[in-house]
Amino acid sequence: MFQIFRKPFSQAWKETILLRSFGFLKIPMLFFVFPRVIEVTDERCVVRVRLNRRTKNHLRSMYFGALAVGADCAGGLIAMRQIRKQEIPVSLIFKDFRADFLKRPEGDVLFTCEEGLAIGELVQKILVSGKRENMPVSITATVPSRFGNEPVAKFILTLSLKRKA
Repeated sequence: MFQIFRKPFSQAWKETILLRSFGFLKIPMLFFVFPRVIEVTDERCVVRVRLNRRTKNHLRSMYFGALAVGADCAGGLIAMRQIRKQEIPVSLIFKDFRADFLKRPEGDVLFTCEEGLAIGELVQKILVSGKRENMPVSITATVPSRFGNEPVAKFILTLSLKRKA
């Protein structure tokens, strides 16, 4: 009868709760946009931001600030996952942000980052060197309900990591 309570939460749901909690406590804008983790592995992270009253602009497409939050979440979450695996404190920040807006995102947007393995190698590198290291991370935004897998925006964020003293 109570089988539903025995089923463990999926990894994506756990990561969503962690992401929203982090947003609530540290970055309110992240919490306001209310992202959801769709998939997270060591290689890939997919985050969804819904098009709603909070995230749309006057043209009924997603506001570029909400797009920036989604790209930040996808790139940051996969980096945080790689850092957590090492169990050593690492400072994470994005140094710069580049965006190419290709089409109007008039639906829920999926942000995909597929550079998890390269980020893992960067984490290993800073653990050995102890110095700050930078790496450009690519994130692609799609609106599957309108354009399938065709990108509506592409982002390049420079990930900057340093081992905490």
